Amino acid sequence: MFQDPGLFYRSIADNLRIGDPDATQEQIEAAARAAEAHDFIVVKPEGYATLVAERGRSLSGGERQRLSIARAMLKGAPILILDEATSALDNATEARIQRALGTLTRNRTTFVIAHRLSTVRNADIILVLKDGELAEHGRYDELVALGGLFAELDGQGQFVADADDAPIFAEDEGD
Repeated sequence: MFQDPGLFYRSIADNLRIGDPDATQEQIEAAARAAEAHDFIVVKPEGYATLVAERGRSLSGGERQRLSIARAMLKGAPILILDEATSALDNATEARIQRALGTLTRNRTTFVIAHRLSTVRNADIILVLKDGELAEHGRYDELVALGGLFAELDGQGQFVADADDAPIFAEDEGD
């Protein structure tokens, strides 16, 4: 899943079915609910039959990301790569989506590329890069205790200011 998910000039349901072409309407709606997308979909004039503009331009960034999460839930792939998957979400929606992602990533190898520290809080291993080099690695609490770059970012309680400054990669191998 990428920061800007690929959506096509098709209905919302058809865009979600890319994850599983055989998905039933019930499965599509369950995935959309889990991804916090169902509520915004059903208020659209044609609901799940609403056409999406090419590249999802008719939707907000957060709506596009939630559809991408729902699509990944339908896919059920054993390995996930989440590249800034919640970057376009407000904090309240991100908190709800994190619960859904917890379900999605359970028993799957998951690589998370993030600048928002809350995204990697529960990762098994976090790799902190600075200037293209590995600066630190460990679990969230271990990195905070080290008092290095990660602890500094954690202490700021915010996003990394410069996206090229210190991306954080996390790997979660499930439960």
